[in-house]
Amino acid sequence: MRRQYRTTLLDETDLAATPMAQFARWFKEAVTGGLHEPNAVVVATATPDGHPSTRTVLLKAYDDRGFVFYTNYASRKARELAANPHVSLLFPWHQLSRQVIVTGTAERVPREETETYFRTRPHGSQLGAWASAQSTVIASRRELETHYEELATRYPEGAEVPVPPEWGGFRIVPETVEFWQGHENRLHDRLRYVPAPPEAWRVERLAP
Repeated sequence: MRRQYRTTLLDETDLAATPMAQFARWFKEAVTGGLHEPNAVVVATATPDGHPSTRTVLLKAYDDRGFVFYTNYASRKARELAANPHVSLLFPWHQLSRQVIVTGTAERVPREETETYFRTRPHGSQLGAWASAQSTVIASRRELETHYEELATRYPEGAEVPVPPEWGGFRIVPETVEFWQGHENRLHDRLRYVPAPPEAWRVERLAP
C-alpha cells in the first residue's frame, strides 16, 4: 500500500524559535483539523540492557518544560523509566502527513501537580486508577470489574476520591524534537531541533 503525500513544503524559516513553540503550532492545527485524539502519543522505553517496549498514551499537558502524561508508577513503562530515563515519543498525525518525534529524558512531576490533575479527571477514571494494578497479571476481567464496583460503593459519585499513592505523572524533557512533513516521491521534510547551549536551539535538516 502506498500513496503520494501532497502537502506544503516545510522550510527552516517557517519554524518557531523553540521546539515547544513549534509543537504548539502543529498541535493546534491537528486539533482544528479534526484529527481523532491528536494527543495520542506512542511512548517508547527500554530496560537498561536494551529491551524496548512501546505503548500509546494520552498527552495531558505540554509547555516549555516538556510533555506530560500520567500512569501507574508500578506499570512496565514506569519501571523501565525508573531504571532508564531515556525515552522517545511519536505523534503520528497521518491525516496531515505529519509526525513529531521526540527524544528526551523522563522525570516525575511534583506530587502537587499530579493531585491537581487527578481532580480534573472524571469520577470513573479516578476509580479506574485505583482499580487497576497496571501491567500485572490478573485472572479475569471479572476480577477487575469486581474491584471497580467495590470502589464505586466506597466512593460514590460526588465523593472525593484520594489520589492513589502509586499513580502520577511523567514529564518528558526534550533533547531533540523532529518535525516530519510528508511529500511526493518520498522527498519528505525532516527538520530537527537540537540543543545549542547555553539556552538556545538550532535546526538541522535530515535527509528523508
